[in-house]
Amino acid sequence: MKVKPLATLEVIPSLPAAISGLKNLAYNILWSWNPDITALFRSLDPELWETVGRNPARMLREISQRRLDDAARNPSILDHYNRCISYLEHYMREPSWFDKVCGPSSKAKEIVYFSMEYGMTENLPVYSGGLGVLSGDHLKSASDLGLPLVGIGLAYRQGYFQQQLTGDGFQTELYPENDFTTLPVSPVKDKDGELIKIPLQFPGRMVYIGAWKVQVGRVSLFLLDTDQPENSPADRRITYMLYGGDKETRIQQEIVLGIGGVELVSRIGIETTVCHMNEGHSAFIQLARIIRARQQLGLSPEEAVALISGGTVFTTHTPVPAGIDQFPADLMDRYLGPLFAQTGFSRDEFLGMGSKQAGVPGQLFNMAIFALRTSDYTNGVSRLHADVSRGLWEDSWPHLPHDEIPIDYVTNGIHIRTWISDNMTALYDRYLGPEWRRNPDHKDIWAKVREIPDEDLWNAHLCGREQLVDFCRQRIAEYRTRTTGTDVSVEDVSNLLDPRILTIGFARRFATYKRATLLLRYPDRLLALLRDPQRPIQIVFAGKAHPQDDAGKALIRDIIYFARSQGVEHRLIFVENYDMAVARHLVQGVDIWLNTPRRPLEASGTSGMKVLPNGGINMSILDGWWDEGYTQNVGWAIGRGRAITDEKAQDDWDAQSLYDLLERHVVPLYYTYDDGKIPRRWIARMKESIAELVPRFNSNRMVKEYCEDAYSPALGRCHELADKNCAAAKQLAAWKTLVRKNWESVKITSIKTGDARSIAPGSELDIAATVSLGPLTPNDIEVQVYFGPLRSDGSIAFSGCESLEPDPRSDGTLYRGRVVFPDSGRYGYTVRIMPYHPLLGNALKMGLVHWASVSISTQ
Repeated sequence: MKVKPLATLEVIPSLPAAISGLKNLAYNILWSWNPDITALFRSLDPELWETVGRNPARMLREISQRRLDDAARNPSILDHYNRCISYLEHYMREPSWFDKVCGPSSKAKEIVYFSMEYGMTENLPVYSGGLGVLSGDHLKSASDLGLPLVGIGLAYRQGYFQQQLTGDGFQTELYPENDFTTLPVSPVKDKDGELIKIPLQFPGRMVYIGAWKVQVGRVSLFLLDTDQPENSPADRRITYMLYGGDKETRIQQEIVLGIGGVELVSRIGIETTVCHMNEGHSAFIQLARIIRARQQLGLSPEEAVALISGGTVFTTHTPVPAGIDQFPADLMDRYLGPLFAQTGFSRDEFLGMGSKQAGVPGQLFNMAIFALRTSDYTNGVSRLHADVSRGLWEDSWPHLPHDEIPIDYVTNGIHIRTWISDNMTALYDRYLGPEWRRNPDHKDIWAKVREIPDEDLWNAHLCGREQLVDFCRQRIAEYRTRTTGTDVSVEDVSNLLDPRILTIGFARRFATYKRATLLLRYPDRLLALLRDPQRPIQIVFAGKAHPQDDAGKALIRDIIYFARSQGVEHRLIFVENYDMAVARHLVQGVDIWLNTPRRPLEASGTSGMKVLPNGGINMSILDGWWDEGYTQNVGWAIGRGRAITDEKAQDDWDAQSLYDLLERHVVPLYYTYDDGKIPRRWIARMKESIAELVPRFNSNRMVKEYCEDAYSPALGRCHELADKNCAAAKQLAAWKTLVRKNWESVKITSIKTGDARSIAPGSELDIAATVSLGPLTPNDIEVQVYFGPLRSDGSIAFSGCESLEPDPRSDGTLYRGRVVFPDSGRYGYTVRIMPYHPLLGNALKMGLVHWASVSISTQ
């Protein structure tokens, strides 16, 4: 018989006093970018370390008491422990970049960063892919730089799915539940030691939200959790699955993230100044902040929007409308209808703030547009993506030229110490010194890579490739054991991959626009490369298709079928269940990182950045970050940026370009051993890639740019707008209302210029404009000359603007100025009137422009 227990309990080991700080080390995921700390935990019990998935928090719950007691008496382990504790204490206290640049007084209020997902370690699976990993790297660099930043996200019980492939290569999905008691998280409690419970009004019921805290170095991340006993079974599942469910599940999650996030920040006593929305999922924070500003500060709805907009940063990540959350009006009414009145706006006014064309009924509420209209700073995630985004939102700013649609860019970056191999870390420590860790964005530091002996760089990189091959063999052995029903050992698959040959990696989400099978377009050419007896290549694929994306799943199956049917499984493999652990092995071991998206659908991409410090070289379509990173000496550009309307023709062109590069350039360069020992010309390209690209495409540079271009100006504007009972916010809101009401009365009545049809480069052109302002005054507007070279269609390619100043001898209607045309060529110019106010963050955001429609006469 089986005896069932009357009760159960968990016996948790007790930490000896000599190593009591292990808990602090385990529950600060600083260990995810400090291998010395993870080495300490591994030394306690190497076998258990692997069993618990290299998770320090879980290890401390499952390690035997005897092991801990032995460790507390082991001089070597104690020395290692003390070194790690000293590092943690120094890291948490040391003066930071933010202190030096902005001063300690700037930490009086926090920057709150909202994101739907965070990828910081595979042991905390609350991420799906690039957006989450970017968010995790953002927090890590914010910690390294000492920013007063906290993160807000959701605590997914199931997270994103675990990928499992069938024997014929078909993707299936598993949803194991996260046990938060074994993760590096702590429940959030109030000042009385009680668990935080935030009530949110949902249709016909109250939903209660708890929270978990993750310590990310010096930065705290709070994850909101609806799996509370007070909630119904359906409501407990709101935060169960990342990117699962239907539109109703999505609006529920985004209400929890946005409105619940604002409530949590208030409950735990964080005084917020600046909020950063990482994609539009969290845009409901603006609804909550408007209501709080109205209730706590007594502001009108317009004044509340002026106040919160000044302290909001919005980052958009998608280049296509389909990637943006939009909700029908009836769903908005059902979940948020009771809150509309609390904003002070009517229902239609509020919904109009999220409509592509305000005032036109029947539109979906677009989260990105709502975020755009309630933030003073908006950016894309690469130079090209910002340009694409401007095109995406042109209808919302119909009176602005494309180049001036108010979307800036901050190109993404990666947290180097999270993604770099131990061997490359040791190499850089030896030749670059410790400064590369503290200042990874300093180009002069990375320039020293060119002085590293070729042999040392090559050997460090080869170690990564050998480890990748070992890892892939282990994964394939496990896959074949599961799918064949027979035990397959690593020795049985020792013919798979070869640590000595050119290795190409392709790993990302398997969406059709990423064109994972572009390499298969010319199978004979691919097979010739894979089977070449003298200069072979090998390819490692990995990636997940969305559970509902049958076309993406078919791509995975096609790759696996091709390898099997053509007898090249030893040269072309697919590693299942792509996560951060798989990604690390790949980026640390490949020679070439392949990226083949359909341009310009890759907003940024960061996977290719991760190979840079590990010595990998990029071969990619000129899309996302590679469009601004590529030069001939650092990698290869597939297709050379040529755009073809017909998708089949585009695929043919890009595939031909890809094979031409491989056959004529990449493979010959790799296998040219000038002295018979190592490929020195290949290594020279590795060095250029590292020296030129690593200091640019890292998250320390990225976070510094956010701080300098967005956070710091927003902090200053918020203090100014909130000072003296929000007097400036009230003034700005009243001014905006006045200007919008009377803008139609603003006109340019005449323009006069110097008598010149042609001038020499560097010469000045005098311009005078007469304006009519109606009830507005010269203090409310700015008259500008907009000029630039002429395009082939006769329009102006924006070069710059020059302000015209009021003529003191006139009654405020005559404006004069000069424009300098710097170089030869055909130029065009015109005159416009823009709104102006000293408190206005970005005049272009208002979308109000009056362009001259009168003829120009000569003076």
